[in-house]
Amino acid sequence: MDGLKQRLISQSEIEGFDACRVCSPDAVPDVPEHLAAFLRKGYHGQMAWLADRAHWRGNPAALWPEARSVIVLADSYTPEFDPLANLDQPGLGTVSVYARHKDYHDVIKKRLKRLARWLIDDSGGEVKVFVDTAPVPEKPLGQAAGLGWQGKHTNLLSRELGNWFFIGSVFTTLVIDPDSPEIDHCGSCRACLDICPTDAFPAPYQLDARRCISYLTIEHKGPVDEDLRGQMGNRIYGCDDCLAVCPWNKFAVVAKEARYHARDDLMAPRLDDLAGLDDAGFRQKFSGSPIKRIGRDRFVRNVLYAMGNSGDGSLIGSAQSHCDDPDPTVADAARWAVLRLKDAANKLE
Repeated sequence: MDGLKQRLISQSEIEGFDACRVCSPDAVPDVPEHLAAFLRKGYHGQMAWLADRAHWRGNPAALWPEARSVIVLADSYTPEFDPLANLDQPGLGTVSVYARHKDYHDVIKKRLKRLARWLIDDSGGEVKVFVDTAPVPEKPLGQAAGLGWQGKHTNLLSRELGNWFFIGSVFTTLVIDPDSPEIDHCGSCRACLDICPTDAFPAPYQLDARRCISYLTIEHKGPVDEDLRGQMGNRIYGCDDCLAVCPWNKFAVVAKEARYHARDDLMAPRLDDLAGLDDAGFRQKFSGSPIKRIGRDRFVRNVLYAMGNSGDGSLIGSAQSHCDDPDPTVADAARWAVLRLKDAANKLE
């Protein structure tokens, strides 16, 4: 390992990253083919930006032709609680672990910029930093750099960190010694595939986003297909099921970054409280949170689906109050929830 690589790793630790690896921009030659197959099957759903920017996402070297090295970094957000604990509490909502506090984009980008400035001061060259808002194939690059491997759930996971970590990258014109790529360690395990509530994995290592609860609650606009609503349970923002059951998490350590630790009010939020949020209340409650990006209407839609799945007759009034909501998708979700709750009440009589 050369001196620059050693200094880089040391500085990444000072900035709070949990792992730092390096590969070249052309180290992922299979990405274009895999991305084209994903798009051809329509697995991206409404995420048109994946198709629109496929040229760059499929070829990191095309994103910035001058780049000679990609530094890929992991930032752990491993929870200190059971992420699935609320799933059997129908009156409560379940929020994905990563969204229970500050928006990770803001936290990581500041760290990446500091690391990039250090790199320029130390060795010169030019840099660009990315955190999953740019067309960068971060997970394949992470595997090529030895950070981890893409598991059967398509997420990157590591023998040291499990799969609870964010990925950031620094592209640079400097030539830095690359690391060896990681190999697959999933073996015969299929825990992540079997637990998926909506059967979103057509096969190991393949994800049909159109059936993924994370996609449905965050990216999907408009009403969710009725055959999927009932399988969403009380997941109101994201889904952690496939991540939570991965056996490699037994080696993970709790996140060091306090801004990733869950807010108390998002540990076990009451559905009726969340459904009552107007636009101003939603914006205030989720200021600085990734949840804010989906807006009040889509969020309340998710909450109403959870109400409909709860079987809790005491929530009928709250759901009923949204049946004439100005947003047609919210009103549709409310009417669906009321019918489901009334059906559940009738079965108990």
